[in-house]
Amino acid sequence: MFYSEKTEQIIQDFKTNSSNGLTTSEVEQRRKEYGLNKLATEKKQTIIQRFFAQINDILIYILIAAAIISALVGEISDSVIIGIIILLNAIIGIIQESKAEKSLEALKSLSTPKALVKRDMELKEISSEDIVPGDIVIIDAGRYVPCDLRLIESANLKIEESSLTGESIPVDKNADLVLENLNTPLGDQKNMAFMSTLVSNGRGVGIAVNTGMKTEIGKIASMLKENKNELTPLQKRLEQLGKILGIAAICICTIIFIIGLIQGRDLFELFLTSISLAVAAIPEGMPAIVTIVLALGVQRMIKENAIIRKLPAVETLGSVNIVCSDKTGTLTQNKMTVTKFYSDNSLNDIEQLDYSNPVHRLLLENIVLCNDATSSKNNATGDPTEIALLNAGLAHNIFKEDLERNHKRIDEIPFDSDRKLMTTVNTYDNKYYVMTKGAMDNLLRLCNTVYIHGEIIPLTEDQKNQILSSASLMSKEALRVLGSAFKILSNSHVEIDALEKDLTFIGLVGMIDPPRLEVKDSIALCKKAGISTVMITGDHKDTAFAIAKTLDITKDKEKIISGSELDSLSEEELNEIIPNIRVFARVSPEHKVKIVKAFKSKGNIVSMTGDGVNDAPSLKIADIGVAMGITGTDVAKGASDMILTDDNFSTIISAIEEGRNIYRNIKKSILFLLSCNMGEIIAIFISILIGWSSPLRPIHILWINLVTDSLPALALGVDPKDVSVMNDTPRSPKESIFHGVLWNLAFNGLLIGSLTLIAFYIGRIRYSNSLLHAQTMAFMVMSISELVHSLNVRSTDKSIFKLGFFTNKLLLGSILIGILLQTMILFIPILRNIFSVYMLNLYDWSWIIALSLTPLVVNEIVKLFKNSK
Repeated sequence: MFYSEKTEQIIQDFKTNSSNGLTTSEVEQRRKEYGLNKLATEKKQTIIQRFFAQINDILIYILIAAAIISALVGEISDSVIIGIIILLNAIIGIIQESKAEKSLEALKSLSTPKALVKRDMELKEISSEDIVPGDIVIIDAGRYVPCDLRLIESANLKIEESSLTGESIPVDKNADLVLENLNTPLGDQKNMAFMSTLVSNGRGVGIAVNTGMKTEIGKIASMLKENKNELTPLQKRLEQLGKILGIAAICICTIIFIIGLIQGRDLFELFLTSISLAVAAIPEGMPAIVTIVLALGVQRMIKENAIIRKLPAVETLGSVNIVCSDKTGTLTQNKMTVTKFYSDNSLNDIEQLDYSNPVHRLLLENIVLCNDATSSKNNATGDPTEIALLNAGLAHNIFKEDLERNHKRIDEIPFDSDRKLMTTVNTYDNKYYVMTKGAMDNLLRLCNTVYIHGEIIPLTEDQKNQILSSASLMSKEALRVLGSAFKILSNSHVEIDALEKDLTFIGLVGMIDPPRLEVKDSIALCKKAGISTVMITGDHKDTAFAIAKTLDITKDKEKIISGSELDSLSEEELNEIIPNIRVFARVSPEHKVKIVKAFKSKGNIVSMTGDGVNDAPSLKIADIGVAMGITGTDVAKGASDMILTDDNFSTIISAIEEGRNIYRNIKKSILFLLSCNMGEIIAIFISILIGWSSPLRPIHILWINLVTDSLPALALGVDPKDVSVMNDTPRSPKESIFHGVLWNLAFNGLLIGSLTLIAFYIGRIRYSNSLLHAQTMAFMVMSISELVHSLNVRSTDKSIFKLGFFTNKLLLGSILIGILLQTMILFIPILRNIFSVYMLNLYDWSWIIALSLTPLVVNEIVKLFKNSK
C-alpha cells in the first residue's frame, strides 16, 4: 500500500530520483517491463460473428432443417420463404444491437494526452502513454492526473475525484501524510493522486506508482471486461419457450410420421405434413415482432428523455424492484449550494437573508471578496465550495467583479490545509477591511468580538456556545460549515502575521450538495409501485443519512452501512443483511459491485443509476444500468443499458411505467401468436389422426404466421397504456410468460383449430373430388378467424365493447389489411397458383364469415360470464 509508506521508501523502492527523474535508458527498460500507460481494449465481434449469434437458437435450427427438407422434396417456394424469415430476423437483431460496447474505449479516452515529468535532470512534456512507474510527475490546477501517483510534494493541492469516488467536494492532498491503516478507503487516501482525476487547486509532485491497467481506473476497466452480459427475464423466458416449442415440434413430427407410416400414407405426403407441423409449431414472426415492439417502445422513450442502448432493457425495467442510485449527481445536483446561515444570534434558511441588514450584507461581502473562484450565470471556475459562496452572492445580485472593483484586494494570505483559513485585505473608502473565512473552530479562536445588530461587541462565552450550537445543528444536517470574520484597519501597513488576530465574528454559512427537487416525489412513486430505492455514495455516513432522510429513503440510522463495515462482512453475511440496508456510505467501485450482486442473490431485479467512472462496473453488472446523459462520464454511458438525457431521476419512473406496459403488450402479442399456432397444430394433428389429408399446406401456414398474424401482433404491441400499471408490484422474474393466460391460450387454440377443421370438412363435402377446395376453405377460416381473435387478446377479462373498438385504430387497420391480403390471394391468378387455392362462391364465403366471427362471439360470452361471477 503506497499510501502507508514514507516518500523516502517509495523513492527507494522505485529506484528513482526526485530531483533528476529517470534517465532515458531507465525509461526504455521500464517500458519494456510495464508496457504503455494505457487501458486494454476488447476485441469487437465481426459482422459474421454477430450474424451467427443471432441465429444461434433452437427455433431457427428447426426452421433451417424445414427449409432444407422443403428444398429436397421440391417445395422450393416454401424453402425460399423460410430462408428469407431467418435472414430478416438476423438482420433486424444486428441492426438493433449494432452499437458496440464503448466502456473500455471511453475509459481509455479519459487518459490525458500530455503529462509533465522530470527526466534526465530537466522538465519534459510527454504523451501520458509514455509514463512508466518511477517517473517524477508534476501536476497543477487544470491538469488531469495521468497515472496513479504517490505524492512527494504538495502545495494547496486539491483534486476533484467525484468521477472516481463519488465525492462532490475536491479532496485536500498532503504529501507528508503516512496512512497506517491498510484499509483506508480510496476517498481518504490523501497522499495519493489517481489517474483521470482533475487538479482543481494548487500544485504537486508525485512518483508514478501504477500505470495502465494497474491504476484504479484500470481496475475498473478489468471489472467491466470480466462482467459478461446476462440474459434479461424476457430473453430467458423466450429462450425457454423456444426450446419447448422446438422439442414439441420434433415430437409431434415424429408422432405424425409414425402414425402416417402405420396408416400407409405416401412418404412424400408425410414429409410435407411433417414440415407443415414444424412450421405450425414455430411462431416464425415472434422474434421479429418482439424486437420491433421493443424498438417502437424505445422510440417513445426517447421522447421522454430516456435512450435505450439495449432493446431487452425496456422489458427489464418492468421487473425492477430495487433501484440502487448513486448520490452525487443523480439524487443530488452535484453542485455545492449554501442553504443556511447564522448571524445576529439567529440560524435561518438562506432565502431569509436580508441584504439591507448590515450584518447580513457584510457576511455576503466577506464570502464573495475572500474568494478565489469566479462565477457567472453561465460559467464557473474554481473550488466548488467557493463557487457555492459566490452563487449565494449572485442570488442577491452581488457580483464579484463589481464588488472587487469597489473594494480592491491589496493583500492576502492564501488558504492552506493546516490553518484551514483564507484572508484578504480589501479597501473600503479610506479604511481597510481584513476579510477572513474558513473552518469555524479555527476561526472562532481568533475572534474576541462579534458583529450583532450593526454593533461590534465583546464575544462572551454564552455567544460562543450559541455559535457552536448553531454550527452543530448545521453539521447534523450534513452541511459543510464555514465561518466568517473581519476587522477594520486604518492603514494597510500591517505585518502579515498580525492580519489573522483580534477578529470580529460575523456569522456562519452552511452548504451541501442538495437533492434534486423532483427526486422525493419519484421515490414516493417507487414505493407505491413496490420498488425500493437504495442510495450508494462515497460520502460519509452523516452526509448520506441527511440526504436519505430528506428524500424519505430511510429515517433509520440502522439501515446505513459504511464501506469499511462492508469489508468486514463475508459474502454470505452481506447477503443475509442486504434486504434491511437502504444506504451505503463511503464505498468504493468494488463495494458497488458487491452490493448489486448481494441484492441479485435474493432474486431481485436490480437497476443501478450513476454518472461517474466509479459507477461503471456496477452499471454493467446490474440487470439494468442507468447513466446520466448530461453529467455522466462516457464510461458510465458506455457501461449502461439506458441513458437519461435530462439527468432526471423521475425519468426512471416513466421508463419503468413504459417498461411494464411494453411487457404487457409483448405478452399480448405472444399470447395471440401462440394461440394461433396452437390452432394450426390442432387442425393438422387431428386431421392426420382421423385419417384425413392435411387441411393446410406449409406455404399456407407460413403466409398466416408471417403476414396475416404479424400485423395484428405488431398492433397489439402498441396497444394504449394501462394507467393502473404502476399500482401493481413488480413482476417476479420467475413468473412464467403464460401466467394467468394458459387456459385462455389452450381454449382459443382449440377453438380456432376446431373451426378450421369444420371449414375443411364442409369443403370436403361440397367439393368431394377437390382437396384444394377444402384446403382453401380451411386456409381462409384459419387466417380470418385469427385476425378476428386479435380483438379478444387486448384483454382476457374486459369486453372489447368496454375497451372500445377504436381505441387501437392500428389493430383495426391491421385486421382490414389482413383480410384484404387474404382475399387478394384468391382473386390474383399468379398468387392462386403459388398458394394452390381456388376461387370460392358466395355460399362458401357465408360459411367462412360465420366461422371466422365465432372466436369473437364465444370470447365475449366467456368474458360476460366471468364478470357476472
